[in-house]
Amino acid sequence: MEAKADSKNTARAVAKYIRMSPIKLQPVAALVRGKDLKEALTILKFTPGKGSEIVEKVVKSAAANAENNFDMDPDDLYVAEIYAHKGPTMKRWRAGAQGRASMILKRSSHVGVTLREKDS
Repeated sequence: MEAKADSKNTARAVAKYIRMSPIKLQPVAALVRGKDLKEALTILKFTPGKGSEIVEKVVKSAAANAENNFDMDPDDLYVAEIYAHKGPTMKRWRAGAQGRASMILKRSSHVGVTLREKDS
């Protein structure tokens, strides 16, 4: 995962090439968009499915970047931006009916989180 800072009160984390379809990750990301950090982590902890585990890991990474690299207070952080974009697709072949071949698409995603401090 990468760590970046856009401005003085922003911390980011990005997980690339996650072997899960972005269609499965985008609804989970939408659940926590705009929420406080603690509330977002609680929502992700109790959301079923593997997608929530992946998004939770990226949010925790962004929170650790904010706290350790940029000296931000975790109590003042909120999820400003979160996305699950399409990554590269691996193409595989499976035998089909009557001697044909069927293509199997193994999709991947890039998940990114931006945390900002609330204006006090």
